[in-house]
Amino acid sequence: MSIEKVTEIYTGRVIQVNVEQVRLPNDHVATLEIVHHPGGAAVVALDAANRVCLVKQYRHAAGGYIWEFPAGKIDNKEPPLQTAQRELEEEAGRRASQWRSLGEYLSSPGFLTEVVYLFFATGLTEVDVQLEAGEVLEAHWLPFEQVLQMAHSGELRDGKSLAALLRASAYVQTPTR
Repeated sequence: MSIEKVTEIYTGRVIQVNVEQVRLPNDHVATLEIVHHPGGAAVVALDAANRVCLVKQYRHAAGGYIWEFPAGKIDNKEPPLQTAQRELEEEAGRRASQWRSLGEYLSSPGFLTEVVYLFFATGLTEVDVQLEAGEVLEAHWLPFEQVLQMAHSGELRDGKSLAALLRASAYVQTPTR
């Protein structure tokens, strides 16, 4: 694939929107609307009682409150692990001594360049929560099994959180496993 022409439509605080003419692998030239995003990181934090942190966060674009794992945007091209560590402290009030990568999640690859890096954190200690002014959320520590049930019922519907939960389940001992 090669980019033949780029027309910048909008540049904001978080995203840039372009119309891009690209030559596809089959040699067809397509005009695509692409939203460029710096990416983010999300964390499945497991405590000693086999509970994970879910935040109930107000998301205007989702029409209200949704459940999700602590997560946030990569700032100033920081490494994804640093983003995950910062967000775990800010939103969940925890610091972790052990970190495992759970890979990447592509939010909506048909038009969005965002890559969300997923992590599993254990060895937790408490620190002060430091929410940003624009964040409206509450941290809840729920049994891992309950969060799995929330995923199956549709109560947990955030894509990055569902992907992270699926991948983290390989590392969590539960009564049904």
